[in-house]
Amino acid sequence: MSLSFFDQFMSPTFLGVPLMGLAFLIPWLFYPTPSTRWLNNRLVTLQSNFLSQFTAQMFGPINVGGHKWALMLASLMVFLISLNTLGLLPYTFTPTTQLSLNMGLAVPLWLATVLIGMRNQPTAALGHLLPEGTPVPLIPVLIIIETISLFIRPLALGVRLTANLTAGHLLMQLIATAAFVLLPLMPAVAILTAIILLLLTILEVAVALIQAYVFVLLISLYLQENV
Repeated sequence: MSLSFFDQFMSPTFLGVPLMGLAFLIPWLFYPTPSTRWLNNRLVTLQSNFLSQFTAQMFGPINVGGHKWALMLASLMVFLISLNTLGLLPYTFTPTTQLSLNMGLAVPLWLATVLIGMRNQPTAALGHLLPEGTPVPLIPVLIIIETISLFIRPLALGVRLTANLTAGHLLMQLIATAAFVLLPLMPAVAILTAIILLLLTILEVAVALIQAYVFVLLISLYLQENV
């Protein structure tokens, strides 16, 4: 029985029970909990330093009213990084390759930024739909275009994360399959293919980190426009 390359992206089940919830809980087991001591160990200190630098860099351009999002967005980025990188291990599943999950994260966060803008500064929020100095004949067309671009934002967020991770996993599986097939036929070519696979794996680790950062960065930019 031949399996499709896309079978690796199917949501795993055990006795008919989806394991997606277990995949969500596992990443949190790998992060140490800060203690109440005066001095923490090196791992907790490194983790706290990373989160503080990320929060300062991400929320520097945002007004004070948007700083209450810091905890949620920092947790979201750590969560996405964990899911993306753990999915690169053998015999694991990457939940972020599911478009439904990514859209479930992108749509509520994007909608929250839009609602905040409409509540706090409705004039400025609606002003984004029409650039200043637009000729009168182009006003209806530009309003339609900007409205469409506004509603496409969550779709772009979800599809970007899904497409990058799915393409990377497929390419790794294709190259790994080629290496195993070529090993008894052309060992030299198989070794070269394995080296390429190793380099691609390093690249995929970087992609997993970058895509999580880009996802949260774009949400922070949407928030910056509405606070």
